[in-house]
Amino acid sequence: MVTLGRMSPWWLLTLLTLVPFTLSTNAGVKLKLTQKGLEYARLIGMTKLQQKLKAIKVPDLSGTEKVAPIGKVKYSLTGMQITNLGLPKSQLGMVPGTGLSLSIGNAFISLHGNWKVRYLHFIKDHGSFDLSVTGLTIATSIALKSDETGRPAVNSVSCASSVGSASIKFHGGASWLYNLFSAYIDKALRAALQKQICPLVSDAISDMNPHLKTLNVLAHVDKYAEIEYSMVASPAVSKAFVDFSLKGEFYNIGQHKEPPFSAPVFGLPPQINNMLYIGVSAFTANSAAFVYNNAGAFNLFITDDMIPPSSPIRLNTRTFGAFIPQIAKQYPAMMMKLLVKTTKQPNISFQLNNVTLQATGTVTAYAILPNTTLAPLFILNMEASVSAHIYVTGLKLAGSVTLNRMDMALGASYVGPFQVKSLDNIFLMVLKVAVLPKINAHLQQGYPLPTIGKMNLVNTQLQVLKDYMLIGTDVQFRG
Repeated sequence: MVTLGRMSPWWLLTLLTLVPFTLSTNAGVKLKLTQKGLEYARLIGMTKLQQKLKAIKVPDLSGTEKVAPIGKVKYSLTGMQITNLGLPKSQLGMVPGTGLSLSIGNAFISLHGNWKVRYLHFIKDHGSFDLSVTGLTIATSIALKSDETGRPAVNSVSCASSVGSASIKFHGGASWLYNLFSAYIDKALRAALQKQICPLVSDAISDMNPHLKTLNVLAHVDKYAEIEYSMVASPAVSKAFVDFSLKGEFYNIGQHKEPPFSAPVFGLPPQINNMLYIGVSAFTANSAAFVYNNAGAFNLFITDDMIPPSSPIRLNTRTFGAFIPQIAKQYPAMMMKLLVKTTKQPNISFQLNNVTLQATGTVTAYAILPNTTLAPLFILNMEASVSAHIYVTGLKLAGSVTLNRMDMALGASYVGPFQVKSLDNIFLMVLKVAVLPKINAHLQQGYPLPTIGKMNLVNTQLQVLKDYMLIGTDVQFRG
């Protein structure tokens, strides 16, 4: 089962800019942006670029020229404002091994302004005009890089633009004004527009960078852990995909200690139905196990108040005394406490449609003496296996676990020998009603995925494959 999540307008374009700090580490998390995702990024980008180009400031034009049949004419065009601008045809493509290319064709700009002329030394005339510029084309290349903090950054590395043709409608004035425009003003006006287009395109691309800086390169999880999502390899651009390699490693907060294992190489399948694919490896999950084990998060005291009141099995010497008589004799009518702890890092494995966690630990039983000190009764060595159900919720991966099996053996006894198997039902109950609910409550809080700004994930599916989980999703932006 997969729960649809909620994730920012610049997410897809952010992914295109992630670049590594470290080139020798394999990825724990991989992202694959498809052509469908790039197309959605284009739609958003065109809206932003259109707003930027509407800021074009056309300078006033003036001069003196000879115009038939009038002779010398002094003219000025002032107060030109853009009334409409359209980018009806555009394409954002992948350039294998390089980055992105943006091309825009058949763009148009409409302007309104005022004209004024003086001729024959004393005759003045004025009015307004509407100008239509068509056949505007823009071509730019976008570089993908990283800033000094490991966050993404983009910039335009080349840009070319051309203005096709311009037509004008004068309101008022004589017909010879059109001769003036076609002979002298047309070329100057198109040159003034063309001069501004590429700088504004470059600015629009650079304006993305503040949004890109919101990428959660270091994502806080809880009081124990954080996840690093910095890049470990340059983006790999092909004809159909842009692939990104993120570190995807859990760390204890403030203590970035590497685990005694490394991330193996893995790759994502060439699926294209969704905008984005996220692969989370077993390395990432096991780095979490390493961190939580180091922090002692897997150590848990179990007391009688954690057992449902309706249960006939209680954590006291009377219940355990029925199976180990020496306990009731040495510690009559006393409450007990259990300490469950791992003795080594749990191991998490991903197989097709199956996530399994193997844990090795101990269970130490104590009697609570009248002065509240603890008297050890016995220590059991424990091997447990649980299956995990993983799903996407919001911007996080969450889950729950169920018990597959539990094997116990006597490690030490302070109350004489006894048959461990006689306690199986007690400890199965304790595990199911006290330990697993604690684990599931934590897992349901979730672990953040790599995100940027305000983002929604839609049409999300999660598959468990060999050695990694694959999340296929579309993206919607808010704000």
